[in-house]
Amino acid sequence: MRVNSLALLFTIISLPFIILSQNEEKDYSEAFELIDVWLEAQKDFEKLPGITAVMVKDQDITWSGAFGMAHAKEEVEMETSTLFSICSISKLFTAIAIMKLYDEGKLRLDDRIEDVLPWYDLKQQYTDSGPITIRSLLTHSSGLPREANAPYWTGPDFPFPTMEKVKEGLKEQETLYPASKWFQYSNLGLSLLGEIVEEVSGVSYDEYIQKHILTPMGLEDTHTEMPEDLYGNKLAVGYSSIKRNGERENVNLFQANGIKAAAGFSSNVLDLAKFASWQFRLLDTTTTEIIKPSTLKNMYNVHWVDPDWNVNWGLGFNVSKGTDGKKTVSHGGSCPGYRSVFLLHPKSKRAFAVMINAGGTNPEKYAAGINAIISKADADAKKLSPKEKENAPDLNAYKGFYDSTPWGSEIYIAPWNGKLVSLSLPANSPAEAMTFYKHIKGDTFQRIRDDGELGETREFERNSNGQVWRYKQHGNYTVKWMNR
Repeated sequence: MRVNSLALLFTIISLPFIILSQNEEKDYSEAFELIDVWLEAQKDFEKLPGITAVMVKDQDITWSGAFGMAHAKEEVEMETSTLFSICSISKLFTAIAIMKLYDEGKLRLDDRIEDVLPWYDLKQQYTDSGPITIRSLLTHSSGLPREANAPYWTGPDFPFPTMEKVKEGLKEQETLYPASKWFQYSNLGLSLLGEIVEEVSGVSYDEYIQKHILTPMGLEDTHTEMPEDLYGNKLAVGYSSIKRNGERENVNLFQANGIKAAAGFSSNVLDLAKFASWQFRLLDTTTTEIIKPSTLKNMYNVHWVDPDWNVNWGLGFNVSKGTDGKKTVSHGGSCPGYRSVFLLHPKSKRAFAVMINAGGTNPEKYAAGINAIISKADADAKKLSPKEKENAPDLNAYKGFYDSTPWGSEIYIAPWNGKLVSLSLPANSPAEAMTFYKHIKGDTFQRIRDDGELGETREFERNSNGQVWRYKQHGNYTVKWMNR
């Protein structure tokens, strides 16, 4: 089941977040349709319960989709408004709260943790270590252990501790490394940042995040916890990694409790789209909106580079160089039964969010695949002339799924800017699985090589009703599934 929510966006997203995708100069409709086909197929081949995704261009949602089930047993279909655990993407909201307090002069990035949290008593086992600071907590370079002193990633019930239990456990822990020596991702560190928000602001973490972050951004479907009353309906049920028998098990609902500042939030892709657009607005102005524009840009800067040069971290954000050589900022999330990713390209002002209600999955792959298909459309800039359009055949006659067994699974063929595109399914990297064909005459096409030259022919054949039912290439036939 897929839900293309483009027609619904005007009713489900409130101002000032405005949907203007149809005003883009380029027509991406064929690329969007290919994204739908690819994600629907991957959902089936990889036995995903459900997946939702969104693509943003500056202030506009340009594409969104929902596929599969939010609750398979009750046959609750996935929607783009369906909530998921976003797990570690929660850290970005905690980081923004810290930077808002920084903007207001209420803390400094180089404040020592024990100066801000007087009760902090985790043992520093390295006498030559530098201080553990707010900055080092934001960049995961503090040397703190990854987790608090509790087995909360252990199923089936995932016993996340209260913050009081986190505090009590500190005295039984010690630093893993000297501060500012190596990168060590730390849920404990980000949980302590949540406590710093409370200590400095004088209000609870939940109240501060709601009043100063979520409400001003208009994120009505983002919560600092998992809303239990919506579980199995608006909140997707989580499922396990796939088992050897091809099945996935239900995963029990959890609350992150004292770890919420690091991993407790729930949201949907539409709210993360608003979150992305807030950032794009801030990059283009000199006016403060929650935080200063210069502060967001500083969060995007690399503040920590691991000695092996393989890990670069900003203030809360993972910072990397994309395949185009330009900066990408992102964060992923992985909690029991849920995987998600939020990825933003500041230069192109494109952002992506993907959510899956199953473990052992790779949402980054889908964000990259959506971006790659759109990049193919961007690169294919040639537009058909009126005469070419008039003489072009009806390419929809060739559109559909073709059986490529036993060598592959299936091939999807569709129109693409006056040509045909052939997509082999399943495909971890859809752009690499796309082949383009130019119309020559009648039902004959030729493959367009990467250098623009023409290759072998693909000849389609029609049945007695005039319908395309198979094609011949390299002397062999591939049959179209007429009932799909």
